[in-house]
Amino acid sequence: MSIGWIIFIVATIGWHIGLYGMFKKAGMDAWKALIPFYNTWCMIQKMELKKIWFFLQFIPVAGQFITIWITIKFVEHFGRFGVLHHAATVFIPFIYFPYLGFSSNEKYAGKLVVNNYVKSSAREWIDAAAFAIVAATLIRTFVFEAYTIPTPSMEKTLLVNDFLFVSKFSYGPRIPNTPIAMPFIHNTMPYSNSKSYSEVLELPYIRWFASPVKRNDVVVFNFPVNDTLINDPDQQFGSKITYYEVVRQLGREETWNRYGANIITRPVDKRENFIKRCVAVGGDVLQVVNGKVIVNGKPQPVFPESERYYNLRVPANVYPDKETLKALGINIHEGEDIGDVRPTAVPNEFQVNITNEEFAHLKIPAGFSVTDSIQGEDNRTFPYFNTNPNIHWGPDNYGPITIPQKGSTIPLTPDNMVRYKRCIEVYENNKVENRGGQIFINDKPATTYTFKMNYYWMMGDNRHNSLDSRYWGFVPEDHVVGKASLIWFSWENGPRWKRLFTSIH
Repeated sequence: MSIGWIIFIVATIGWHIGLYGMFKKAGMDAWKALIPFYNTWCMIQKMELKKIWFFLQFIPVAGQFITIWITIKFVEHFGRFGVLHHAATVFIPFIYFPYLGFSSNEKYAGKLVVNNYVKSSAREWIDAAAFAIVAATLIRTFVFEAYTIPTPSMEKTLLVNDFLFVSKFSYGPRIPNTPIAMPFIHNTMPYSNSKSYSEVLELPYIRWFASPVKRNDVVVFNFPVNDTLINDPDQQFGSKITYYEVVRQLGREETWNRYGANIITRPVDKRENFIKRCVAVGGDVLQVVNGKVIVNGKPQPVFPESERYYNLRVPANVYPDKETLKALGINIHEGEDIGDVRPTAVPNEFQVNITNEEFAHLKIPAGFSVTDSIQGEDNRTFPYFNTNPNIHWGPDNYGPITIPQKGSTIPLTPDNMVRYKRCIEVYENNKVENRGGQIFINDKPATTYTFKMNYYWMMGDNRHNSLDSRYWGFVPEDHVVGKASLIWFSWENGPRWKRLFTSIH
């Protein structure tokens, strides 16, 4: 049993034992404190609160906040109105409640004391601020979160400086692995480059009302290979150049010699947030053929705003600037110029990023031509090497590869170990060893492995400008944050009015 589960069980027991003593002091039947929800019903009756508060506890997520409020009111009936007492009620009730219930220094004061207590103006503001922070944190954790598109990897479905709402309920709200953290800050404190969270308490993966990711959903998730990173803000490390890529280039020893002081690890929920489209789910067989995604032998839909490079041949002395491209039916947004139009080795030929919708309506005059630009073999693509020397994968010709599914079993062949070892060892926390050609998992010989989680294959809609699953592999279900659902604001030298409050497809 993990330390997280042990702490959770101990905290639950402490909470109920403390209430047992508090009920007894309040002149109530102490055994009622041990029955979940019935205990809050009894508190509401004792304090003569409106009965509606009991039923509001059953609202998903918000109900938890109501329960906390009821217990705070009960603590006030013990004459404890201070900020520290209320903070203890919220954060360490499993310690504070036993103290109130069994300390000879604490007495039940009753409703009269509550009615006679008057809060100062400063205290009113403190309580209001605390209420707002807790409520906003609960909403951000369990209901929805605001997210900003930082890179062009999803263009033009999503544009840089699109502001999104990400639904946590679409796949079920995930309990934070590191609940002790600064509110509203993801992983690094502003201006200090220090951690914004504590790993003193780490909880296991728990997701309420779990629902699987669907094929073609636009998903926000924690970057899987961000578990280890070179935390050097002066270098281009992170999402573009991962720790593992540096290790493949330099070797582990040289990497640690150069960057060891800046190499850190992060728990799942504190890894960088990525946004991509899920093109394949657990159990699917994925292949990319000449840039076209094929799943289970069937070509997948092409989304109108998805884009990829094409080779544009132009007449001599013509450069494909914005006006020229616009005349052809191709639009370039501000900030897209670099990398969206680039010359090839062929004279008068350029690579241009064109959406599927634009490609379907191109106006090609005499002297111009447009052809597919197929990216060749790339040794940076996952899994970085294959046991078969005849396999030459690249971003436009990739696979086939099977996406792991919870409960599915694979033979531990050399080829499967290349592709799935990280899933088995890192994501599912097993000790994996090769002893003279025999695979051992958790010190036991194994010829097969059964997956404990579902996995997903994520790709950016900007297919030639996206570092996605083709380069770093599978996304485990415990890394999934939520579904991108709504663009609530967008900015490019001013508001992009047409994009405001549009749904994401």
